[in-house]
Amino acid sequence: MAPASQMTYHKDEKVLCFHHEILYEAKILEVRHTDPDDRKSSYEYLVHYKGWKNTWDDWVPQDRLRKFTEENRELATTLRREAEAAFRQKNTTKTSTKRRGGSDRSSARDSEERQMSVPGRGTKRGRENDIEKEDNFYTRPSVRIVMPDNLKSLLVDDWENVTKNQQVVALPAQSSVNQILEDYVTEEKSKRASSAETDVLEEVIMGIQEYFDKSLEKVLLYRFEREQYRAVRKKWEAATGELADKGPLDTYGAEHLTRLFATMPELIAQTNMDLQSTNRLREELSKFTLWLSKNSSKYFATRYMTASNEYIEKSRGVANPTPGTATSRLV
Repeated sequence: MAPASQMTYHKDEKVLCFHHEILYEAKILEVRHTDPDDRKSSYEYLVHYKGWKNTWDDWVPQDRLRKFTEENRELATTLRREAEAAFRQKNTTKTSTKRRGGSDRSSARDSEERQMSVPGRGTKRGRENDIEKEDNFYTRPSVRIVMPDNLKSLLVDDWENVTKNQQVVALPAQSSVNQILEDYVTEEKSKRASSAETDVLEEVIMGIQEYFDKSLEKVLLYRFEREQYRAVRKKWEAATGELADKGPLDTYGAEHLTRLFATMPELIAQTNMDLQSTNRLREELSKFTLWLSKNSSKYFATRYMTASNEYIEKSRGVANPTPGTATSRLV
């Protein structure tokens, strides 16, 4: 992001403003330095949230604002939809618990009141209570990552191909994880308003690469794929060949990268990031999944190969065929 001492937004500009995980449409009413006596101090912005009373106007730091672009609006819509779904699910669970305890009438009333406060829905009074409700709902950093429906469907197909149909992805992938991430960075860099925002992008991409490299063998692979992985690893370690001196990021593709994003919430939950860092990371990862979803036809063109009987037996530990015979045709 742009340095806080550099004014990126201006009075009367329409923007999107974060409150916890959700981006709301807003307008900048005033701009000022956090320290009136220091012209080099960071800027803060008085924003008015669209659809809310002036009592909700708030001074916010620059890192909570985003430009009012089509892509950011799409991200805002997606974040809101996912937050609403999580909100409803949490309330449904609470309602069910209360009903089991014999407080049906109270639960029904509470449920109705909470539905009224879902962001963007219900009465004007409900909209005015949005932020207050969210303060109670988001009491801890959330690591939910946007996973578009077509990526979810591709994940299901991937699982069926490997675990049910006993197939494996042909390796090396047509577009490796490194190539996919490089394509994304090339396209995304032009949309970043400053070198600081570009630095954030590159840092996140490096994090994705590290997570993928370290978690592939232990987390991302299905059991049926491990024999293939062992064969590929030998090729990485070989002195010659197309995979010599390569690694997971150069060999695996979109299918396994998407699996990483499906498990990323659990991985991130084990870190000690604060709320602000978690939300920024979630924003960056969600931008990537939306981009990958739009380009899925390009990157998910990978073939699945039916394993030989020898491979199936070896993957189950049933037999011990001559090294290379069961896996060489799969990579």
